[in-house]
Amino acid sequence: MADRRAESPRDSRPGSGGTSDALPQPVTAPRQILAGKTYLVTRRCSERRFFLKPTAASRAIFEFVLAVAAEKYGIAVHAFCVLSNHFHLVVTDRQGRLPEFHRDLDGLVARATNRFLGRWESFWDPDSYSAVALEDGNAILEKMVYVLANPVVAGLVRKASDWPGLWSAPSLMDGDALTVKRPAILFRENGPLASTATLRLCRPPGFENDDSLIPTLMALLQDAEDRAAAELERDGRHFLGVARILAQDPLSSPASGEPRMAMSPRVATRNKWKRIEALQRLAEFVSGYKVALAAWRAGERSVLFPAGTWLMRLQHGACCCVYG
Repeated sequence: MADRRAESPRDSRPGSGGTSDALPQPVTAPRQILAGKTYLVTRRCSERRFFLKPTAASRAIFEFVLAVAAEKYGIAVHAFCVLSNHFHLVVTDRQGRLPEFHRDLDGLVARATNRFLGRWESFWDPDSYSAVALEDGNAILEKMVYVLANPVVAGLVRKASDWPGLWSAPSLMDGDALTVKRPAILFRENGPLASTATLRLCRPPGFENDDSLIPTLMALLQDAEDRAAAELERDGRHFLGVARILAQDPLSSPASGEPRMAMSPRVATRNKWKRIEALQRLAEFVSGYKVALAAWRAGERSVLFPAGTWLMRLQHGACCCVYG
């Protein structure tokens, strides 16, 4: 439950001074950003094109940018899979800076990959970003398996570990951090980015000392792979295979359409009461945010926004309740 202490902005933009009335008109409900939350993050390429097709360059770009952005914003990475036209991450936002992480990751990957492909148009589908808060350990495990099994469920390879693109083997959570080199051909030698970055695959919250985590993940992953393979066989389809994946044109897209999601979930848990509680907290946040925003627009600069307010705090210097 949030108390009423004021939280000062971590990093206000120059010139905002907390007095600007040029507030963005929201097109969706405000998103609550709280330190310590774990998320399933997803983004899809524009027109579902294969811009992220596995190549040495695409792997190097995404891995380096992920390492840089995670280090910069205190993001703990638990699982990731980068398919040819979208990616999935399971991460914990330790410092409440997920939007900044998302901005840098998407922006740098897009610019560098577009340069590699010799294109300059939009790289990401503007409506495809999703960050689903995972409310308990079971939801975290379920989404980690979902991420890891994605190449199999998509009908690409029979074993997820055969995917030729970026994919996080669960065993890396108990291994050493990876030192990732900056792709020199795509980033300036004298630019602001270091020549190397460190990418560490971390255990998720609640599983730090759980010896059964990795065996459990591997067993659940194998079960997901077997179910996906059985469904593919039942439908008379076959896995695409590594050779055909690597032969794809990065400017092409899948021949078949895909259904659009009817809902855009904000939270995930199979526990009914935890889900109700999480949705209630979110509803209270949105309601409190609207009241505070109305007061701010009326000129009341001392108003406290609810805990987890991000845009108003960062861009306009608004004070917020402290979570906890």
